Amino acid sequence: MCGIFGIALATGAQLPEATFRALLERLYVLSESRGKESAGLHLHLPAAGQAWAVKSATPASELMRSGPFRQAVGAGLGLAYPPDDAACAQPLIAVAHSRLVTNGTAQLPQNNQPVRWGGVTMVHNGIVVNVDELWSNYPALARYAQVDTEVMAAMLADSMAKDFNPVAATRHVYGHIVGAASVAWTHDESGTLNLATNTGDMYCAMLAQNTGLVFASERFILESALKAVLRDSGALSQALLVEHVPAGTGLCLDVAGRGGFRRFALCDTDTPVPELALCRVKKAEHHDSAGAPGKLFTPLVSLADESLLRYSESNMRALRRCTRCVLPASFPFVAFDDQGVCNYCLGYQPKYQGMDPGVAKAAFIASMQKYRRPDGAPDVLVPFSGGRDSCYGLHLIKHDFGLNPITFTYDWGMVTDLARRNIARLCGALGVQNILVSADIKTKRDNIRKNVAAWLKKPDLGMVPLFMAGDKHFFKIVNNLKRQTGIRLDLWSANPLENTDFKSGFCGIPPDFEKSRVDYLSMGRKAQLAVYYASRFLGNLGYVNSSLLDTAQAFVSYYLEPRRDFFFMFSHMVWNEDEVNRVLLGQYDFELSPDSPSSWRIGDGTAPFYNYIYLTACGFSEFDTFRSNQIREGQITRAQGMESILVENRPRAESLRWYLDTIGLDFNKTVKRINEMDTRGLHR
Repeated sequence: MCGIFGIALATGAQLPEATFRALLERLYVLSESRGKESAGLHLHLPAAGQAWAVKSATPASELMRSGPFRQAVGAGLGLAYPPDDAACAQPLIAVAHSRLVTNGTAQLPQNNQPVRWGGVTMVHNGIVVNVDELWSNYPALARYAQVDTEVMAAMLADSMAKDFNPVAATRHVYGHIVGAASVAWTHDESGTLNLATNTGDMYCAMLAQNTGLVFASERFILESALKAVLRDSGALSQALLVEHVPAGTGLCLDVAGRGGFRRFALCDTDTPVPELALCRVKKAEHHDSAGAPGKLFTPLVSLADESLLRYSESNMRALRRCTRCVLPASFPFVAFDDQGVCNYCLGYQPKYQGMDPGVAKAAFIASMQKYRRPDGAPDVLVPFSGGRDSCYGLHLIKHDFGLNPITFTYDWGMVTDLARRNIARLCGALGVQNILVSADIKTKRDNIRKNVAAWLKKPDLGMVPLFMAGDKHFFKIVNNLKRQTGIRLDLWSANPLENTDFKSGFCGIPPDFEKSRVDYLSMGRKAQLAVYYASRFLGNLGYVNSSLLDTAQAFVSYYLEPRRDFFFMFSHMVWNEDEVNRVLLGQYDFELSPDSPSSWRIGDGTAPFYNYIYLTACGFSEFDTFRSNQIREGQITRAQGMESILVENRPRAESLRWYLDTIGLDFNKTVKRINEMDTRGLHR
């Protein structure tokens, strides 16, 4: 999720000061793709007993330009490097972080990283999902922050106080946490850099004679930084092989004494904890600066009146609906025959009927074996939203397909903390890497606010998908990641029953019953869609704002970006909701949303908002289309589908509050405006 990286040098390490600075700067720039909401640095000189920390609720690029950052780096390197000497004169450890905010607002400095508790300073990529339980198990340890990293730092400090052994302390923590954690940590008196991961999101490059190392969250980030900086510095011979730190392992590098370099398993209870010949160093004197708070958006403070949300079960039941599925008469381009059966049912092309689940699954798995890498290296990229289907798809790929996946998550500002926690659960349990690609979240959310505000002035159901335009860059991202990793295959977990043709239907585009993929749109329909959007932009100048370029890039990415060696898994094998829920809830403790009875659409912060719009204007939402497709496939009865949508279509008050607070719109005013829409002409 976040980006962690750093450099550790022993005395005499042949890395000049200018190269150190350039390498640190390049690592910051490249790691900013993993999180732009805050950044930080910890510099520790164990022999001198000095340490500097600076962190700020700003992107890494802004942090590096700040006075506190320049002062900290200047002071630390001024002690570590004598004038005109190419070698490091004393041990030096630098750990750094570029944060995507999960637990705890970035506006409170104690929530940003590096996090210090006691004598431990650490950076962390991932999410620990049992934080509250861990704090309750250690009542003697005081909690100062909301961020989940703090509990690990506290546990490490407590363990080091009892048994001065970084390996034992690291194993202790990983034996108790649940979730995903790749960490780098130091101790005021140990002079060691300690790395550990339970997902494999860690890469390092050792310097000659183990005199130091450089590490980062992604191979691409580390290799790119090393090649650029060491080539420019003329020290290309030092660009040693980048190594993967496998899931379930750690390493300890003693740069200050005689402990050397050790690799170890995190949860190997059969192997004794190795004895380390560590010398206590002088306890570090800390020079800290929290940095400027940054110009982050502060959510509006208002009292949300949930009673404004409209929902009438009796009105839902009274709608004229298809006698075979549950689509209402207000659905775009719907028509009924003499028996009351809709044209969507009559034109439906069965996806799974007649398909033997076991045979289809085996055939698809067999067709994927040509992508397997014989050396065991990662061979498939898996888009991973933290939603129900992507979690189940990852389970299958890891357990049944025999492939070695790397997941990637594109966080555009509407990935909820619940989704992030489920990402951590699955990646931690399966030992799978997660590459986080973070947008400029503040800008993305600002764009959403501008477009929603424009829409509220002149509601148009065809323009609702504009609110989600910011997430459509993922097809371009996956192609970039395939080039960076050398992986040919990407497997997607969207299932064909999620088809939502009504969204383009509100733009005047009729359904395509013959389309081969859930995301497919013919060239003619794409042109129609572009014309519709252009006409609405001209009719509502509120849409002409700073989001235009981002929206255009999203359209190109989603509809025009090439797709090669790309498959929707559940277009080739049977998707069954009962099996999906059984696996996720039974094996992974998959977290559900407290305001929804369904496991679907709970990780997407936008879905509760647009579904409330559709429900208020037309009496249906995405759940009606999903349940109707299940009915057509014979997976549920019409009566079951009807009872499901009556519950699933209830407004999700908590999620709506989060969405509107996050983008900066007043809950009460927004809901009132939606309720007051003149629905005449809003749907066909």
